[in-house]
Amino acid sequence: MTTVMLLNASYEPLGTVTFQHAVRMLFREVATVEEAHEDRMIGPHPWPRVIRLVRYIAAKWMYRPAAYSRSGVLKRDRHRCAYCGRHAATVDHLLPQSRGGTWTWLNTVAACSPCNGRKANRTPLEAGMRLLVQPYAPTRAQLAATR
Repeated sequence: MTTVMLLNASYEPLGTVTFQHAVRMLFREVATVEEAHEDRMIGPHPWPRVIRLVRYIAAKWMYRPAAYSRSGVLKRDRHRCAYCGRHAATVDHLLPQSRGGTWTWLNTVAACSPCNGRKANRTPLEAGMRLLVQPYAPTRAQLAATR
């Protein structure tokens, strides 16, 4: 299913919506197309990639902490390994699960497979591995702004 980036009237990112939802918003005239696919139309509108709301909405909920997810950790860390900086596709626990580590923002970082395997069932200090970034709990807005 295709997604479309949604911007507030002030051009701040609010997240993504499904293509069908974006089209409904365009026909209800609550949003306009900011960026479109070339040579494709949906009725009178260009095929949307990015849409912007016509009226500003106060998105206070966007600045609350985001719900934890594996994909959120990878997004927060921009798919970069916290140990070596290469492309990361796995999530590593700083305090391993077998030792009581939990699935939380502050205990997990993105890691490449070689670093994740090298660290194994140890803490970064025990494995002699230095963190390049400190884990933090992002807001929904911070996750929406990263692609």
